[in-house]
Amino acid sequence: MKLYDTPMAPNPRRVRIFLAEKGATIPTVDVNLMKGEHRNPEYRALVPNGRVPALVLDDGTVLCESIAICRYLESLYPEPNLMGVDALEIAQIDMWTRRMEFELMMPVASAFRHVHPAAAVLENQFKDFGLSMKKVGEKSYAYLDKILADQPYIAGDRYTIADISAICTVQFGAAVSDIHVTEALPHLKRWADEVGARPAVKSSLKSAA
Repeated sequence: MKLYDTPMAPNPRRVRIFLAEKGATIPTVDVNLMKGEHRNPEYRALVPNGRVPALVLDDGTVLCESIAICRYLESLYPEPNLMGVDALEIAQIDMWTRRMEFELMMPVASAFRHVHPAAAVLENQFKDFGLSMKKVGEKSYAYLDKILADQPYIAGDRYTIADISAICTVQFGAAVSDIHVTEALPHLKRWADEVGARPAVKSSLKSAA
């Protein structure tokens, strides 16, 4: 197998954390989005939409979308379980993961893509839209703070792919979207500090250079 990866972006980082939590390693190839390497014909031949990450299997099959890749890796490396052990838990973790994607990751990423000067190479920027998405992200942080007042992790009592999805977004928001977890959000901060200190999360950070 070979993983096509890129620094900083939340979705590829989800896969890196997932692999690290499993104690698994696979060869990786970095794709520099800022240099447009995702638009190169060679990469587009593998991944027609040019998105990252992509997992190329030994038989040449290409899997895209970070959660689909993690679902495949979960079957190869079942322990520790990160995606649910029975029908109800699987559904609950999927529900919270989707919420983290739509209610958290999308607005935070949009704030970066439409406001940050470095993202101009990726996007026709609309600053007002980006600023409005920043506010949506901040509202989602407040919502999560309330949820985490009653449970230790995003999807309930244990750490899962939903937490991986959320921590990638929260740390990305602090780094490039000017969206921060402050002392005014004590439950979210407790969670962010705890999950952010996990060895797999810390080891997944990569320089954008």
